[in-house]
Amino acid sequence: MEAFHTSISKPIPYAFTSTSNIGGMCGITNCMTAPWMDTRIWSRLPQRLVDRVIAFLPPPAFFRARAVCKRWYGLIFSNNFLELYLQVSPHHHWFLFFKQKSLKNYVYTNNSGNNGAGRPNYEGYLFDPYSIKWYRITFPLIPPGFSPASSSGGLSCWVSEEAGSKSILLCNPLLGSLIQLPSTLRPRLFPSIGLTITNSSIDLAFAGDDLISPYAVKNLTSESFHIDEGGFYSIWGTTASLPRLCSLESGQMVPVKGRFYCMNYSPFSVLAYDIAMNHWCKIQAPMHRFLRSPSLVESRGKLILIAAVEKSKLNIPRSLRLWVLQECGTMWVEIERMPQQLYIQFAEVEGGQGFNCVAHGEFVVILIRQSEKALLFDFSRKRWVWIPSCPCANGSGSTAENGNELHGFAYEPRLATPIAALLEQLTLPFQSFTA
Repeated sequence: MEAFHTSISKPIPYAFTSTSNIGGMCGITNCMTAPWMDTRIWSRLPQRLVDRVIAFLPPPAFFRARAVCKRWYGLIFSNNFLELYLQVSPHHHWFLFFKQKSLKNYVYTNNSGNNGAGRPNYEGYLFDPYSIKWYRITFPLIPPGFSPASSSGGLSCWVSEEAGSKSILLCNPLLGSLIQLPSTLRPRLFPSIGLTITNSSIDLAFAGDDLISPYAVKNLTSESFHIDEGGFYSIWGTTASLPRLCSLESGQMVPVKGRFYCMNYSPFSVLAYDIAMNHWCKIQAPMHRFLRSPSLVESRGKLILIAAVEKSKLNIPRSLRLWVLQECGTMWVEIERMPQQLYIQFAEVEGGQGFNCVAHGEFVVILIRQSEKALLFDFSRKRWVWIPSCPCANGSGSTAENGNELHGFAYEPRLATPIAALLEQLTLPFQSFTA
């Protein structure tokens, strides 16, 4: 199964190409004069070394390499290769975006290949911030009535849209594998969702939007799911009460060092859920006044607050800033500010519509709502750049013209997630359908 569709950028040339000897004997001359291309050398490389080189390839190059021979094609089914892959493969801090009219009620589907079958074909768009490339990826196994809610450990999480107990699917976009988790116990409408997956454990939490009647919701409780390789698991049996009068906005919670964080509104504040202690608390760190469109993201193990600072009578210029929560949990420290000239451009494009933020590793993406425009900030290089629009997302017309916008998650493309095998064994008795 080919996971990646045609890249949006020009093909990368092979590393070894001849710049001379043009003519019919070019290939022969090149092989004879370039010892590093001598097939007698390459054919004698130990297979273990070849596998190690392949394990270092970025995902698009790996899937292209599978077309070389049957053995390379079957590497994703080899336990020995996947074990090596997990040991040596570098982390790729990518992003996974979906075109949506609203986080709550729409995910773009491409029905051109359904032949009237009525089954949607969900589309996602992978963004590689290192090379500034886009890739289109499909989710043919996701059944109707599900929306993407989070991503962690190489798996994307999809949650049912209907009010009530929520059904959950975990999908590996590269392999097309699908795992169904047991449904939540409490009926909810559009809860905030937190997910963190490691090689040895999975933690998933749903908070707020409790259905107290068919027509009313209230932020009352949270419930969590846990499983680890040590054999301990809790299937939605762990519940906690939310802080009184909290006002959560439905969406994604941010995992940082054993906690899930989310924004509280009216007024702005930050709530934290300690996974191990099963306890909610309010972060007692004063926040800057006059914030607009505040967002929480995780970057390099730190909780980052991103927001615009605006007030008409403020003595300091309007700006977009980033703060980091200190280890003590009682202070926000400013770590970055968008250059003023760039902010003027940003404010003109944004036009007061607001923006969403998502971060992964050293990268932060700022997505302007009701627009196809986005900015990328690289912490390591201290560089701001405008991201070119995704041509795949605009295939049926401009994103902004159709009323759609991109919503996304931090995503690390991975060929394997070890805890998934244990999860399949545990959840098999709970599966109610085959996607």
